[in-house]
Amino acid sequence: MTVSLKPIVFFFLLSTLFFAITQQVSISLNTTTLSKSGDSVLIQWSGVDNPSKLDWLGIYSPPSSDHHNFVGYVFLSKSPSWESGWGNISIPLVNLRSNYSFRIFRWTESEINPKKRDHDQNPLPGTKHLLASSQVLGFQQGRGPEQIHLAYTDREDEMRVMFVTEDGGERRVRYGKREGELGNVAVARVGRYEREDMCDSPANESVGWRDPGFIHDGVMKNLKKGVKYYYQVGSDSKGWSTIHSFVSRNGDSDETIAFMFGDMGTAAPYSTFIRTQDESISTIKWILRDIEALGDKPAFVSHIGDLSYARGYSWIWDQFFNQIEPVASKLPYHVCIGNHEYDWPQQPWKPDWSWSVYGTDGGGECGVPYSHKFNMPGYSSEPTGTRAPATRNLFYSFDIGSVHFVYISTETNFLPGSKQYEFIKHDLESVNRTKTPFVVFQGHRPMYTTSNELRDGPLRERMLKHLEPLLVNNNVALALWGHVHRYERFCPLNNFTCGSLGLVGEKLKAYPVHVVIGMAGQDWQPIWKPRDDHQDVPVFPQPIRSMYRGGEFGYTRLLATKEKLTLSYIGNHDGIVHDKVEILASGQVLNGGVSTYSADNDLNAVEATREGKVESNFSMLVKGASILVLGAFIGYVLGFISHARKGNVPGNSWTPVKSEEN
Repeated sequence: MTVSLKPIVFFFLLSTLFFAITQQVSISLNTTTLSKSGDSVLIQWSGVDNPSKLDWLGIYSPPSSDHHNFVGYVFLSKSPSWESGWGNISIPLVNLRSNYSFRIFRWTESEINPKKRDHDQNPLPGTKHLLASSQVLGFQQGRGPEQIHLAYTDREDEMRVMFVTEDGGERRVRYGKREGELGNVAVARVGRYEREDMCDSPANESVGWRDPGFIHDGVMKNLKKGVKYYYQVGSDSKGWSTIHSFVSRNGDSDETIAFMFGDMGTAAPYSTFIRTQDESISTIKWILRDIEALGDKPAFVSHIGDLSYARGYSWIWDQFFNQIEPVASKLPYHVCIGNHEYDWPQQPWKPDWSWSVYGTDGGGECGVPYSHKFNMPGYSSEPTGTRAPATRNLFYSFDIGSVHFVYISTETNFLPGSKQYEFIKHDLESVNRTKTPFVVFQGHRPMYTTSNELRDGPLRERMLKHLEPLLVNNNVALALWGHVHRYERFCPLNNFTCGSLGLVGEKLKAYPVHVVIGMAGQDWQPIWKPRDDHQDVPVFPQPIRSMYRGGEFGYTRLLATKEKLTLSYIGNHDGIVHDKVEILASGQVLNGGVSTYSADNDLNAVEATREGKVESNFSMLVKGASILVLGAFIGYVLGFISHARKGNVPGNSWTPVKSEEN
């Protein structure tokens, strides 16, 4: 039996036309050209009959995108006047190197499709009833490249700068020691990746793919030690960026300053297919506060995995780089790979025991954007087994001041016999302890955590078996991890056993201090492991090895000289220190079981030692900058304030700091 489709099609077109005529909705923009990423467009509408809370505005780039392939959406109810059938919404936009357009849709409760949901299981809006479409919005030409970020190279007298443009034409870096005299020039090499390089959906489908532009990579060479340099990137024909500055590495200094965190992500001014991380805004703002306090001291950023959380939706990478540019254009921005940059079903290293560990968290990107958008020191890479280029930036190390920093990949082979294992072993055994008495080891998935993170159990077993002996035997001072979106500091550990403090004549057992620092923005995380006899209760007493557990977003700040390394946990809700651990060059851990947080003395240390003065001077500058930031800054008051009991920790009696989750 055949059924003619002509009457059905005719009825559908007629009803759609009638719906559009009766609505007569208009939409307009206050401009058709934005100057740069971050500028806002005001979208106005009127004529919406019988307004509904489900009426929504779709954001499209390029304008030719199908209705269901939006970049993001905002409900019209965000406007205070929406119930009157008119309103306006202001949205800051990032330059995606293609134009934007906007569409208004009506969506009804009866049309909610339970099978079409975002990552938070919220239903995605329907596109059946188009009410209005806007004119096209573009970005001004000739403004120069964007998404500028720095990185160290393998040479101490160099600094790498990377950026993005809309075409593959030649771009240069010009730089010098005076803002008005940028006499040194370096030509940037250029590359890009294609949709066909992606390994799975949504990265290789229309819903997730957007043109990534061209990625440029230039190196500033022959830099003097510890000198402030000015630079800009671009070309005469296509425009130059604004002038930025950085302070070069100083191999003669033993002072080390770093801002360290994991799992930050990025914020977006709209809803989209995946969760974005509003709290990342606070993390960046507080770090900028600290950078201002630095003056002309060199420092760098360490972001240990789960960087943008794009997960196959490529414009999220653009949001991320636009958000970090104020920091990354001043300080080298160093990274290691996480599950959300890499994991996909056919990844080449996927042992039988890892079935619960490696899944689809990368959204089909298989490390391609990560490998192209960053260029870390060293030459580590692993083939993808597809047409995609090899995955890069997997493991590397460098020295800054008195610290040797090591980065590894928990997503690729680290077992004995692998290239990565051999690198780790040789690197740790070759550290010059006279030059760098401290070693800081970093990777994404943690070796230790008390979070209810059961899926990674098989991975942690092998990390403990094969990697922990390397850390212990080579006197690693600090091991930093992400993945768990909480802050947690452990006692110096070896095989779940706390070492001794080396006080009052006892023998020192200098084991690595493990700290989980994945609290920079993402909040998709179960809290602490429930008790076996109360699975419905999310918090359980801290085991003795866990010194401090925090639920507040934030980041850590590392300060070191040859005598002492200090790691401080700064909370986003108030910008002050909530926990601190100090490690001497001997391996002895000071205040290892005691939080140093106090509303009275925070950021105001008065130690008389040389290294203490470094901490104190920096802290006082931070305190002054904080007043300026707090005056205009509305924090994201999420998480909780941890309270600690203070006191001396005798002998091997490790005392966990009290922590609370509200």
